[in-house]
Amino acid sequence: MTDRSGDRKSFRGGNSSSGRNSRDGAPGDRGGSNSTGGAGRTGGAAGGRGGSYGGNRQGGAGQGGSGQGGGPRQDGPRRRGGEGGFAGRSGDSSAGRRPPRPEEPDLPDDITPSDLDAVVRRDLLSLDKSNAEAVARHLVMVANLLDDDPRLALAHARAARQRAGRIAVVRETAGVAAYHAGEWAEALSELRAARRMAGGPGLLAVMADCERGLGRPERAIELGRSDEARALTGDDASELRIVVAGARMDLGEYDQAVVTLQTADLDPARTGPGPARLFYAYADALVAAGRTDEGVKWFLNSASADLEGDTDAEERVAELSGGGE
Repeated sequence: MTDRSGDRKSFRGGNSSSGRNSRDGAPGDRGGSNSTGGAGRTGGAAGGRGGSYGGNRQGGAGQGGSGQGGGPRQDGPRRRGGEGGFAGRSGDSSAGRRPPRPEEPDLPDDITPSDLDAVVRRDLLSLDKSNAEAVARHLVMVANLLDDDPRLALAHARAARQRAGRIAVVRETAGVAAYHAGEWAEALSELRAARRMAGGPGLLAVMADCERGLGRPERAIELGRSDEARALTGDDASELRIVVAGARMDLGEYDQAVVTLQTADLDPARTGPGPARLFYAYADALVAAGRTDEGVKWFLNSASADLEGDTDAEERVAELSGGGE
Protein backbone atom coordinates (compact mmCIF):
# COMPACT_ATOMS: atom_id res chain seq x y z
CA MET A 1 0.00 0.00 0.00
CA THR A 2 1.97 3.19 -0.35
CA ASP A 3 0.78 6.30 -1.47
CA ARG A 4 0.00 8.39 1.38
CA SER A 5 3.31 9.28 2.70
CA GLY A 6 5.41 6.94 1.49
CA ASP A 7 5.88 3.47 0.35
CA ARG A 8 3.55 1.06 -1.23
CA LYS A 9 0.24 1.58 -2.90
CA SER A 10 -2.84 2.29 -0.82
CA PHE A 11 -4.70 -0.64 0.62
CA ARG A 12 -6.99 -1.78 -2.12
CA GLY A 13 -9.26 -4.24 -0.41
CA GLY A 14 -12.93 -3.39 -0.30
CA ASN A 15 -14.55 -0.16 -1.28
CA SER A 16 -13.53 2.25 1.41
CA SER A 17 -12.83 5.75 0.32
CA SER A 18 -11.39 7.15 3.49
CA GLY A 19 -13.93 9.29 5.14
CA ARG A 20 -15.17 12.59 4.01
CA ASN A 21 -16.53 14.21 7.12
CA SER A 22 -13.69 16.33 8.36
CA ARG A 23 -13.21 19.89 7.41
CA ASP A 24 -9.53 20.37 7.22
CA GLY A 25 -8.22 17.02 6.74
CA ALA A 26 -7.20 16.05 10.16
CA PRO A 27 -9.11 13.87 12.49
CA GLY A 28 -12.35 15.61 12.70
CA ASP A 29 -11.24 18.89 11.35
CA ARG A 30 -12.03 21.13 8.50
CA GLY A 31 -11.82 20.36 4.90
CA GLY A 32 -10.22 17.01 4.44
CA SER A 33 -11.26 14.46 1.94
CA ASN A 34 -10.30 11.63 4.21
CA SER A 35 -11.63 11.62 7.69
CA THR A 36 -9.74 10.18 10.52
CA GLY A 37 -12.08 9.83 13.35
CA GLY A 38 -10.26 11.70 16.03
CA ALA A 39 -10.11 14.99 17.77
CA GLY A 40 -10.62 18.12 15.77
CA ARG A 41 -7.47 19.84 14.63
CA THR A 42 -6.66 21.88 11.59
CA GLY A 43 -4.19 20.60 9.06
CA GLY A 44 -4.30 16.88 9.58
CA ALA A 45 -3.24 14.05 7.34
CA ALA A 46 -5.68 12.69 4.85
CA GLY A 47 -5.67 9.48 6.79
CA GLY A 48 -4.69 7.10 4.16
CA ARG A 49 -4.71 8.19 0.57
CA GLY A 50 -7.75 9.07 -1.39
CA GLY A 51 -9.63 6.15 -2.65
CA SER A 52 -8.73 3.35 -0.38
CA TYR A 53 -7.12 4.42 2.80
CA GLY A 54 -3.77 3.24 2.65
CA GLY A 55 -0.32 3.48 3.70
CA ASN A 56 2.45 1.12 4.01
CA ARG A 57 2.85 -1.09 7.01
CA GLN A 58 2.05 -1.08 10.74
CA GLY A 59 2.66 -2.08 14.38
CA GLY A 60 1.20 -0.95 17.64
CA ALA A 61 -0.43 -0.67 20.96
CA GLY A 62 -3.50 1.00 22.28
CA GLN A 63 -3.10 4.33 23.97
CA GLY A 64 -1.42 3.68 27.24
CA GLY A 65 -1.10 0.06 26.25
CA SER A 66 1.72 -2.38 26.16
CA GLY A 67 3.11 -1.45 22.78
CA GLN A 68 1.75 -4.60 21.25
CA GLY A 69 -1.45 -3.17 19.81
CA GLY A 70 -4.40 -5.37 19.17
CA GLY A 71 -4.30 -8.03 21.77
CA PRO A 72 -2.44 -9.39 24.76
CA ARG A 73 1.26 -10.03 24.54
CA GLN A 74 2.29 -13.61 24.03
CA ASP A 75 5.85 -13.77 25.24
CA GLY A 76 5.88 -17.49 25.90
CA PRO A 77 4.33 -19.81 28.47
CA ARG A 78 2.93 -18.12 31.52
CA ARG A 79 4.71 -18.74 34.81
CA ARG A 80 3.20 -18.86 38.24
CA GLY A 81 4.63 -17.99 41.62
CA GLY A 82 6.80 -15.11 40.50
CA GLU A 83 10.21 -16.59 39.68
CA GLY A 84 8.88 -20.12 39.97
CA GLY A 85 8.31 -22.74 37.32
CA PHE A 86 5.84 -22.96 34.47
CA ALA A 87 2.18 -22.91 35.36
CA GLY A 88 1.47 -26.43 34.19
CA ARG A 89 2.30 -29.49 36.27
CA SER A 90 4.32 -32.36 34.92
CA GLY A 91 2.08 -34.29 32.58
CA ASP A 92 -0.35 -31.40 32.23
CA SER A 93 -0.97 -31.17 28.48
CA SER A 94 -1.83 -27.47 28.78
CA ALA A 95 1.61 -26.51 30.08
CA GLY A 96 3.47 -24.17 27.74
CA ARG A 97 0.60 -23.68 25.33
CA ARG A 98 -0.17 -20.27 23.89
CA PRO A 99 -3.24 -18.55 25.29
CA PRO A 100 -6.19 -18.61 22.90
CA ARG A 101 -6.60 -15.70 20.52
CA PRO A 102 -8.91 -12.92 21.69
CA GLU A 103 -12.41 -13.12 20.32
CA GLU A 104 -12.53 -11.79 16.76
CA PRO A 105 -15.31 -9.79 15.10
CA ASP A 106 -17.59 -11.78 12.84
CA LEU A 107 -16.74 -12.13 9.16
CA PRO A 108 -19.78 -12.00 6.85
CA ASP A 109 -20.11 -15.02 4.56
CA ASP A 110 -20.09 -12.86 1.45
CA ILE A 111 -16.63 -11.43 2.22
CA THR A 112 -13.99 -13.52 0.46
CA PRO A 113 -10.19 -13.34 0.16
CA SER A 114 -10.55 -12.55 -3.53
CA ASP A 115 -12.08 -9.19 -2.53
CA LEU A 116 -8.60 -8.13 -1.42
CA ASP A 117 -6.21 -6.65 -3.95
CA ALA A 118 -3.94 -9.27 -5.48
CA VAL A 119 -0.78 -7.37 -4.55
CA VAL A 120 -1.77 -7.38 -0.89
CA ARG A 121 -2.79 -11.05 -1.06
CA ARG A 122 0.70 -11.92 -2.26
CA ASP A 123 2.07 -10.44 0.95
CA LEU A 124 0.10 -13.08 2.85
CA LEU A 125 1.60 -16.09 1.04
CA SER A 126 3.91 -16.89 3.96
CA LEU A 127 0.85 -17.79 6.07
CA ASP A 128 -0.89 -21.12 5.98
CA LYS A 129 -3.90 -21.15 3.68
CA SER A 130 -6.68 -20.96 6.26
CA ASN A 131 -4.96 -18.22 8.23
CA ALA A 132 -4.17 -16.23 5.09
CA GLU A 133 -7.82 -16.39 4.07
CA ALA A 134 -8.99 -15.17 7.48
CA VAL A 135 -6.46 -12.33 7.48
CA ALA A 136 -7.46 -11.30 3.96
CA ARG A 137 -11.14 -11.21 4.91
CA HIS A 138 -10.40 -9.09 8.00
CA LEU A 139 -8.41 -6.65 5.84
CA VAL A 140 -11.33 -6.36 3.42
CA MET A 141 -13.62 -5.57 6.34
CA VAL A 142 -11.25 -2.84 7.51
CA ALA A 143 -11.52 -1.11 4.15
CA ASN A 144 -15.29 -1.58 4.00
CA LEU A 145 -15.92 -0.21 7.50
CA LEU A 146 -13.30 2.50 7.83
CA ASP A 147 -15.59 5.41 6.96
CA ASP A 148 -18.79 4.38 8.69
CA ASP A 149 -17.62 2.38 11.71
CA PRO A 150 -13.93 3.03 12.46
CA ARG A 151 -14.10 1.23 15.81
CA LEU A 152 -15.29 -1.99 14.21
CA ALA A 153 -12.75 -1.51 11.41
CA LEU A 154 -10.08 -1.31 14.10
CA ALA A 155 -11.35 -4.53 15.69
CA HIS A 156 -10.91 -6.31 12.35
CA ALA A 157 -7.46 -4.77 11.92
CA ARG A 158 -6.45 -5.98 15.37
CA ALA A 159 -7.70 -9.46 14.53
CA ALA A 160 -5.58 -9.47 11.37
CA ARG A 161 -2.59 -8.21 13.33
CA GLN A 162 -3.02 -10.91 15.96
CA ARG A 163 -2.90 -13.54 13.22
CA ALA A 164 -0.17 -12.01 11.06
CA GLY A 165 1.79 -9.49 13.09
CA ARG A 166 5.01 -10.09 11.17
CA ILE A 167 3.59 -8.95 7.84
CA ALA A 168 4.17 -5.28 7.13
CA VAL A 169 0.96 -4.60 5.22
CA VAL A 170 -1.06 -6.00 8.12
CA ARG A 171 0.73 -3.77 10.60
CA GLU A 172 0.20 -0.75 8.38
CA THR A 173 -3.47 -1.55 8.06
CA ALA A 174 -3.72 -1.75 11.84
CA GLY A 175 -2.01 1.63 12.12
CA VAL A 176 -4.28 3.34 9.63
CA ALA A 177 -7.36 1.84 11.28
CA ALA A 178 -6.18 3.00 14.70
CA TYR A 179 -5.60 6.48 13.27
CA HIS A 180 -9.13 6.65 11.90
CA ALA A 181 -10.44 5.55 15.29
CA GLY A 182 -8.47 8.27 17.08
CA GLU A 183 -6.11 5.81 18.81
CA TRP A 184 -3.02 7.91 18.22
CA ALA A 185 -0.50 5.94 20.30
CA GLU A 186 -1.56 2.64 18.81
CA ALA A 187 -1.51 4.05 15.29
CA LEU A 188 1.95 5.53 15.73
CA SER A 189 3.35 2.30 17.14
CA GLU A 190 1.89 0.23 14.32
CA LEU A 191 3.07 2.58 11.60
CA ARG A 192 6.57 2.66 13.04
CA ALA A 193 6.67 -1.12 13.07
CA ALA A 194 5.42 -1.23 9.48
CA ARG A 195 8.14 1.17 8.41
CA ARG A 196 10.83 -0.92 10.12
CA MET A 197 9.57 -4.05 8.40
CA ALA A 198 9.04 -2.65 4.91
CA GLY A 199 11.63 0.09 4.68
CA GLY A 200 11.01 3.42 3.00
CA PRO A 201 9.59 6.55 4.58
CA GLY A 202 6.32 4.97 5.67
CA LEU A 203 3.21 7.06 6.21
CA LEU A 204 4.98 10.13 7.50
CA ALA A 205 2.00 12.47 7.29
CA VAL A 206 -0.18 10.11 9.30
CA MET A 207 2.61 9.52 11.81
CA ALA A 208 3.14 13.25 12.21
CA ASP A 209 -0.56 13.81 12.75
CA CYS A 210 -0.54 11.10 15.43
CA GLU A 211 2.14 13.11 17.22
CA ARG A 212 -0.21 16.09 17.11
CA GLY A 213 -3.03 13.96 18.46
CA LEU A 214 -0.79 12.99 21.36
CA GLY A 215 -0.16 16.67 22.10
CA ARG A 216 3.36 16.67 20.66
CA PRO A 217 3.30 19.15 17.74
CA GLU A 218 7.05 19.71 18.06
CA ARG A 219 7.64 16.07 17.15
CA ALA A 220 5.38 16.44 14.13
CA ILE A 221 7.52 19.37 13.00
CA GLU A 222 10.68 17.31 13.50
CA LEU A 223 9.27 14.54 11.29
CA GLY A 224 8.71 17.18 8.65
CA ARG A 225 12.43 18.01 8.77
CA SER A 226 13.63 14.41 8.55
CA ASP A 227 15.64 12.90 5.71
CA GLU A 228 12.64 10.74 4.85
CA ALA A 229 10.47 13.83 4.54
CA ARG A 230 12.91 15.45 2.15
CA ALA A 231 12.65 12.39 -0.10
CA LEU A 232 8.88 12.78 -0.53
CA THR A 233 7.40 14.31 -3.67
CA GLY A 234 4.01 15.28 -5.04
CA ASP A 235 0.92 14.72 -2.93
CA ASP A 236 2.92 12.79 -0.31
CA ALA A 237 5.04 15.87 0.33
CA SER A 238 1.99 18.14 0.30
CA GLU A 239 0.18 15.98 2.86
CA LEU A 240 3.13 16.16 5.22
CA ARG A 241 3.37 19.94 4.81
CA ILE A 242 -0.33 20.23 5.65
CA VAL A 243 0.25 18.34 8.89
CA VAL A 244 3.36 20.34 9.76
CA ALA A 245 1.46 23.57 9.13
CA GLY A 246 -1.26 22.28 11.44
CA ALA A 247 1.38 21.59 14.10
CA ARG A 248 2.62 25.17 13.72
CA MET A 249 -0.93 26.37 14.27
CA ASP A 250 -1.22 24.15 17.36
CA LEU A 251 1.71 26.16 18.72
CA GLY A 252 0.18 29.50 17.71
CA GLU A 253 2.82 29.97 15.00
CA TYR A 254 0.40 31.11 12.33
CA ASP A 255 2.84 32.98 10.11
CA GLN A 256 5.15 29.97 10.05
CA ALA A 257 2.19 27.79 9.09
CA VAL A 258 1.54 30.05 6.11
CA VAL A 259 5.18 29.88 5.01
CA THR A 260 5.24 26.09 5.39
CA LEU A 261 2.57 25.77 2.70
CA GLN A 262 4.03 28.27 0.24
CA THR A 263 5.49 25.97 -2.42
CA ALA A 264 5.17 25.49 -6.16
CA ASP A 265 2.25 23.11 -5.52
CA LEU A 266 0.17 26.09 -4.44
CA ASP A 267 -1.14 26.58 -7.98
CA PRO A 268 -4.84 27.56 -8.23
CA ALA A 269 -5.05 25.95 -11.67
CA ARG A 270 -4.72 22.49 -10.09
CA THR A 271 -7.79 20.41 -9.28
CA GLY A 272 -8.51 17.23 -7.36
CA PRO A 273 -8.62 16.08 -3.74
CA GLY A 274 -4.94 16.79 -3.01
CA PRO A 275 -4.92 20.38 -4.29
CA ALA A 276 -8.30 21.05 -2.67
CA ARG A 277 -6.92 19.98 0.72
CA LEU A 278 -3.73 21.97 0.24
CA PHE A 279 -5.58 25.15 -0.74
CA TYR A 280 -7.97 24.68 2.17
CA ALA A 281 -5.14 24.30 4.68
CA TYR A 282 -3.42 27.37 3.25
CA ALA A 283 -6.63 29.38 3.49
CA ASP A 284 -7.10 28.30 7.09
CA ALA A 285 -3.56 29.33 7.97
CA LEU A 286 -4.04 32.72 6.30
CA VAL A 287 -7.21 33.36 8.27
CA ALA A 288 -5.51 32.33 11.52
CA ALA A 289 -2.68 34.75 10.70
CA GLY A 290 -5.19 37.59 10.34
CA ARG A 291 -5.09 37.67 6.53
CA THR A 292 -8.80 37.02 6.05
CA ASP A 293 -9.20 38.47 2.55
CA GLU A 294 -6.42 36.26 1.22
CA GLY A 295 -7.92 33.34 3.11
CA VAL A 296 -11.28 33.82 1.41
CA LYS A 297 -9.54 33.81 -1.96
CA TRP A 298 -7.88 30.48 -1.23
CA PHE A 299 -11.06 28.95 0.16
CA LEU A 300 -12.58 29.85 -3.21
CA ASN A 301 -9.64 28.19 -4.93
CA SER A 302 -10.19 25.12 -2.76
CA ALA A 303 -13.87 25.01 -3.67
CA SER A 304 -12.97 25.21 -7.37
CA ALA A 305 -10.42 22.40 -7.03
CA ASP A 306 -12.80 20.24 -5.00
CA LEU A 307 -14.57 18.45 -7.83
CA GLU A 308 -16.04 15.80 -5.53
CA GLY A 309 -17.38 18.13 -2.84
CA ASP A 310 -15.18 16.73 -0.10
CA THR A 311 -14.49 20.00 1.70
CA ASP A 312 -16.72 22.68 3.18
CA ALA A 313 -14.74 25.47 1.51
CA GLU A 314 -17.86 27.19 0.19
CA GLU A 315 -19.34 27.26 3.69
CA ARG A 316 -16.16 28.81 5.03
CA VAL A 317 -16.36 31.52 2.39
CA ALA A 318 -19.94 32.25 3.44
CA GLU A 319 -18.94 32.39 7.11
CA LEU A 320 -16.01 34.70 6.50
CA SER A 321 -18.03 36.91 4.18
CA GLY A 322 -20.71 37.43 6.83
CA GLY A 323 -23.27 35.16 5.22
CA GLY A 324 -22.87 32.17 7.47
CA GLU A 325 -24.98 33.34 10.37
